[in-house]
Amino acid sequence: MYKSFLIKYAEIGIKGKNRYIFEDRLCEQIRYALSRCDGEFDVNKTQGRIFVNALTDFDYDETIDNLKTVFGISAICPVVKLEDEGFEKLSEDVIEYIDKVYPDKNITFKVDARRARKNYPKCSMEINCDIGEALLKAFPLMRVDVHDPDVMLHIEIREMIYIYSVVIPGPGGLPIGTNGKGMLLLSGGIDSPVAGYMISKRGVKIDAVYFHAPPYTSDRAKQKVVDLAKIISRYSGHIKLHVINFTDIQLYIYEKCPHDELTIIMRRYMMRIAQTLAEQSGCLGLITGESIGQVASQTMQSLAATNDVCTLPVYRPLIGFDKQEIVEVSEKINTYETSILPYEDCCTIFVAKHPVTKPNLNVIRRHETNLDDGIDALVKTALETDEIIEV
Repeated sequence: MYKSFLIKYAEIGIKGKNRYIFEDRLCEQIRYALSRCDGEFDVNKTQGRIFVNALTDFDYDETIDNLKTVFGISAICPVVKLEDEGFEKLSEDVIEYIDKVYPDKNITFKVDARRARKNYPKCSMEINCDIGEALLKAFPLMRVDVHDPDVMLHIEIREMIYIYSVVIPGPGGLPIGTNGKGMLLLSGGIDSPVAGYMISKRGVKIDAVYFHAPPYTSDRAKQKVVDLAKIISRYSGHIKLHVINFTDIQLYIYEKCPHDELTIIMRRYMMRIAQTLAEQSGCLGLITGESIGQVASQTMQSLAATNDVCTLPVYRPLIGFDKQEIVEVSEKINTYETSILPYEDCCTIFVAKHPVTKPNLNVIRRHETNLDDGIDALVKTALETDEIIEV
C-alpha cells in the first residue's frame, strides 16, 4: 500500500534563513541510511516537507528501521500519494484507505486537512467536514472525537494529494555534520558509545580513538570496540577509528608514578594523545562518556585534573546521567549487549586498589615530572604507530 514516506522535522523548522542548510544535510543523511536498504529511493524536499519515494520494490520494515537512525527526523509518516481527480474520487480513496488500514471500525477519528495549494476548490475546514461525513456514512461504527481520537487522518493538498494516519517517531536532534566534528574517546564500556550517540544527535560528526594495551588486552577487546563503533555509525555515519597502542606508556607510568594516581595520570596522557589526533583531523573538541561521581576518575576534582592538559573543549554529554539512565539509552541503541561482553579494556587492567578520588592538581603535575626522561618518545611512537580502521 505504501510507496512514499513523509519525513517530518522539528528543530530544523526554527532555523530561519539557514534552514535550507539543515534540510539539505538531512536529505543527505536519509540517502545514506537508505543505501543500506534493498530497493531504490528518491529523496526530495518541497515547502517545508521532505518526501521519500520508493522507485522499486522495497522492504517496508527495513526501510523504517533505517530511517529511524537519521538524526533530524522527528516523525516518519507512510503516505498514500494520489493524483487530484476531484473531491469525489478523494473521498473514495480515503474510504478505501481506512478500510485497509483499520479492519476494526469501532474507533474514533478526526480529519486534519492542510491545503498548501490554495486553488483547491475546498478550504481545509470544508475538507474536514465533508471527508468526515463520507467516513461516517461508509462506516457507521466510526465516531468523531476531535479531542482524543484513536485515528488522526491527515490529508495534505499539494501538487499531489497525500493521506496518512500512521506517525512513527524518529530520533529527533539535528542532521550529522551541521555542528562540526569531535573526537570520541571510545572504550569497550557502556558509557562512551552512548556519549557518541548523544553528541551525534546534536549534529556533530565523530571520529574515535581507542587505547589498546596488548598483551594485557586481547584482540577480542579491540574487536569489541570496533563492533561498538559499527553500531554507532548507523546513527553517526562513517567513523575513522584510531587504535593507539598504549601498553608502553601505561607500564612507564606504572613504574614511575604513585599507584593511587595511575588512573588520573594515564587519563591525562590519553587526553593529550586524543587532542593531538583531534587537531590533526580538524575536530573542534573531545568527547567522553564521563558522569560526575560514577568512579574515582570522574569526581569533580579528577575531571578538573583531566581537563588541565586540554586546550580543546571537552564535551561530556552524560555528565548528569546516572548509570541506569545510561544503560537505558545503550539498550535503545543496541550497544548494551556488546558493551557487557567480558573483554577488559586498558583502563580496567591498571586500576589501583585504592585510587585517589580528590587529586591535588599541583601534586599530579609534580609526579608527572618523574616521566620526563622517556614519556615524550613513547607518546611519539604511539602516535606514529596509530592504526586507523574505517567504520
